Amino acid sequence: MAKLEVRNVSKVYNNSNGIVKAIDNVSMSVEDGEFICLVGPSGCGKSTLLNIIAGLESPSDGEILLDGRCIRDTGPDRIMIFQEGALFPWLTIIENVEFGLKMAGVEKARRRELAMHYLQLMQLDKFANYYVHQLSGGMKQRVAIARSLVMDPEVLLMDEPFAALDAQTRDLLLVELQLLWQKTKKTILFVTHNIAESVCLADRVIVFTHRPARVKKEVRVDYRRPRLIEDANLGRYASEVIEALKGEVIAAMREEYKSADGIV
Repeated sequence: MAKLEVRNVSKVYNNSNGIVKAIDNVSMSVEDGEFICLVGPSGCGKSTLLNIIAGLESPSDGEILLDGRCIRDTGPDRIMIFQEGALFPWLTIIENVEFGLKMAGVEKARRRELAMHYLQLMQLDKFANYYVHQLSGGMKQRVAIARSLVMDPEVLLMDEPFAALDAQTRDLLLVELQLLWQKTKKTILFVTHNIAESVCLADRVIVFTHRPARVKKEVRVDYRRPRLIEDANLGRYASEVIEALKGEVIAAMREEYKSADGIV
């Protein structure tokens, strides 16, 4: 049985311009401990699908199954990490990591022990008593990852978490995330616009069409870990993704142009 199943999921919105279909009959399976990257043209519906899996939105049609159980709401078994990290600036770093455990009623000594464990995994234990404003962008995202992992979710959902970081920091975090994944063996779904990033991280890259999102191609990345984003051997996998995306990006740009011109 797959860890996570997306079955015939569609999503339709009603707005001032009428009905907009964001996702069209998407199906995919994710195995336990698998690292999946989702790529597609801007605005195609990747983040919407992640929100549906997280329970933040409901599908118009279809269903999401986790361990064979249909899920419709948010829950501690799925945790989302966003681009901004969403840390609480009035709390120290360790208090941020402990926050979910505190809300769950975990005893103080135990939550401090767990929080320190994950801060150590992220090499942030020396910064436990710092505040958010004292950290770099990369460190903030590492705190966000630690805060998610401390809750021991079944599935970690990551929506372009490194998009706002400089290239040097991002490349370092790509390696750190792979090492962390190898230690924890969490099931991860990771949305990105960066093709090099996707083949550096993923067991499989799922390529989506322009809106409404459909699964166009799956690229399996059979290559050793940890991977470096500059490794030339990843180029052939990136080329597969680029080839699948090429026509979709052009189509998405044409649709945007028509919409701006009032044609659609």
